[in-house]
Amino acid sequence: MHNVTKKDLTDKIAEEIDLPRITVKKIIQMFLDEITGELAAGNRLEFRDFGIFEPVKRKARKAQNPKTLEKVSVPQKTTIKFKPGRLMKQKADRLVKSENPNR
Repeated sequence: MHNVTKKDLTDKIAEEIDLPRITVKKIIQMFLDEITGELAAGNRLEFRDFGIFEPVKRKARKAQNPKTLEKVSVPQKTTIKFKPGRLMKQKADRLVKSENPNR
């Protein structure tokens, strides 16, 4: 397994659909900016068969510093929850089964 960067995806898509790399890069960046903007606005994004991105509020809580055992307050925050879609789950299951044939 290795890391795939935005540049890697851009190059692959540009080659596959025969568009200039800079055009594909702009499209990908616009797409990511739109996703970020929608999530920042509190909206849920659903991409069929890929997955669902949803902003979730976490309540404020008390925690403990494991090093000093000091009690600390953790403020409320919003995080992003991702739930994989059907096709992504299927592909991930196939990958796991190919790596662990006994499963």
